[in-house]
Amino acid sequence: MMKPFARLHKALPRGVWVLGLVSLLMDVSSEMVHGLLPVFLVSVLGASATAIGLIEGVGEGIALVTRMFSGVISDWLGRRKALIVAGYLLGTLTKPLFALAQGVGLVFGARSLDRFGKGLRGAPRDALIADLTPADRLGAAFGLRQALDSLGAVLGPLLAVILMTLTADNFRLIFWLAVFPGLAAVTLLITLVRDPETTRRPGRVRLRLRELRQLGRGYWLALGLGVIFTLARFSEAFLLLRAEDLGLSANLIPLVLLLLSLFYALGAYPAGSLSDRLGRELLLGLGLLFLLGADLVLAAATNIPLVMLGAGLWGLHLAFTQGLFAALVADTSTPQLRGTAFGLYGFATGLAILLASLLAGELWDSYGAPIPFYVGAGLASLALLGLWFRTGLPIRPKGLDK
Repeated sequence: MMKPFARLHKALPRGVWVLGLVSLLMDVSSEMVHGLLPVFLVSVLGASATAIGLIEGVGEGIALVTRMFSGVISDWLGRRKALIVAGYLLGTLTKPLFALAQGVGLVFGARSLDRFGKGLRGAPRDALIADLTPADRLGAAFGLRQALDSLGAVLGPLLAVILMTLTADNFRLIFWLAVFPGLAAVTLLITLVRDPETTRRPGRVRLRLRELRQLGRGYWLALGLGVIFTLARFSEAFLLLRAEDLGLSANLIPLVLLLLSLFYALGAYPAGSLSDRLGRELLLGLGLLFLLGADLVLAAATNIPLVMLGAGLWGLHLAFTQGLFAALVADTSTPQLRGTAFGLYGFATGLAILLASLLAGELWDSYGAPIPFYVGAGLASLALLGLWFRTGLPIRPKGLDK
């Protein structure tokens, strides 16, 4: 029973496992807040769906745009860890602001700062995972990190549900308690993760646009495909609102994210590991089909079980796309520009998620709850066509033919 686990442990470096555990703890902290935030905004602060779309869209946009600059800086410094620590620490210290908020403005500011911290750590962390991992195990490494991250996203909403029940829906107390898992994540990161010696070469990459020419055609095709995929989905906050719209009580709303994250956690490592052997294209296509199914189920849902089914399909979509795209960026970029490559990918997909979330909020307020999901299904279909007709993208990972 333990032999497959032991082989997995030996196949991936310790640093990858630690970064995965750090992601797990930080996601527990974040999802204790984010699983309740849309309902807190609507029921306590009186926000509209458009305001939620703005907060979520701007927040995620900031996170992914910030990744560009942090990635470039990590290449220039030749060090990743300091930026990763700063990002996780900032994300932890913003949690009390949600508890103190008396209006939408402070929530907007706290969410933006929290997402800035996420962006600050994102590209250097992914580049560090690629630095630490053999080329033929990149899918497995990113799949493992996504799986542990998603496990944290299961535990976070579960804790939120339990605490909401025990505290009679005391949102603010739960937001305060969310600080502690974040502090544990920062401690683990500081004590157990190091930059590899091969990346400690300050100034080896100049901050000039001409350096981008070293990123080849395969990378730019991967980036373009990632943008199309991102436009096909919007913030998961709208799944929570869909559940509330159909009558799910406030203390049970986090169960939607719990189920989504459970399927994400269960699927991420197998999808990543399989992509190392079978190539990325087939599994990315499956991921889009899961998103298409999720959108159609959520659009037509008339009861909570259908919302839960849609959330599960949404989680499988994330499992079959997010880690694979990270591996694909690593496949198609050079080691000295890995941070820049992940950062540019984050910038482009950040703009896409901003547009998608703003559009979803406007459609919800103007035409009703099902319409954003029908539009999402249409965009997912277009993305699937784009995947079919792509040309020249090196979907097969490095080392597959060895």
